[in-house]
Amino acid sequence: MELQIKNVSKTYGKTKKALDDFSLTLTPGVYGLLGANGAGKSTLMNILTDNLAADSGEILWNGENIRRLGKKYRSDIGYMPQQQGLYDNFTANRFLWYMSALKGLQKKDAKKQIPELLEIVNLENEAHKKLGDYSGGMKQRILIAQAMLGNPRILILDEPTAGLDPRERIRIRSFISEIAADRIVILVTHVVSDIECIADRVILMKDGRLIKDGTSVELISSVSDKVFEYKCSKNELESLQKKYICGNILQRKDGMVFRVVSNKCPERFHKCESDLSLEEVYLYYFEYSED
Repeated sequence: MELQIKNVSKTYGKTKKALDDFSLTLTPGVYGLLGANGAGKSTLMNILTDNLAADSGEILWNGENIRRLGKKYRSDIGYMPQQQGLYDNFTANRFLWYMSALKGLQKKDAKKQIPELLEIVNLENEAHKKLGDYSGGMKQRILIAQAMLGNPRILILDEPTAGLDPRERIRIRSFISEIAADRIVILVTHVVSDIECIADRVILMKDGRLIKDGTSVELISSVSDKVFEYKCSKNELESLQKKYICGNILQRKDGMVFRVVSNKCPERFHKCESDLSLEEVYLYYFEYSED
């Protein structure tokens, strides 16, 4: 099972290049897609779901162009949108039946899959409750369930933990890990900790280009000589934040620790030897590094 993105470019208007010769090969596993607003993530998702045509390049699904595969490819895609465009008067059960009809599932398949999916997302006891009465986390879970209708081999989840409290975020992360076997799962999020916890590989996008990808460990290692820290007092924080790109501020028993990302060690700072995270990776590649 392989999804290849080969030299894909997309320009809006005359100058806005949303994707710039983007290439990547995906095999089963969880991929965290990370990038600032305007990085090209939404354009890439629209092209992967066959809702948008690239200007150049191609997407290959197991060696075949998705534009030629058409409906056959789209049946292998499950998509969870960021916006919760739900019908508040629908029950969860009715909503899944409605989505299964839109996806063209046979009635016998929908009858088998819907209760199974409700159980998987832990909503079997809420199946006949109106979606308007669901909590934010429950709505996210029903959106994941509809994405899984038809047992797709490619699952694209756009901000699945957006707006959730910490407990619900942990629950959704655990759930995504459980359903990832034998699928390609693309997780698009601004919550760096979500990616760090569950992604097999992390993809960094900037200005429509792939600037880095690898495991969390590999990416953290790539900035291990770019993170420096300084033990300071609370009174020093404001001036430090004005002068440096802050990587993190930590409270320790013996005082505050101010971290920066930089190509050079600032005066009075020393190299950080431990507790690095993807947050420092994000800051270095998206805020500090030019490339």
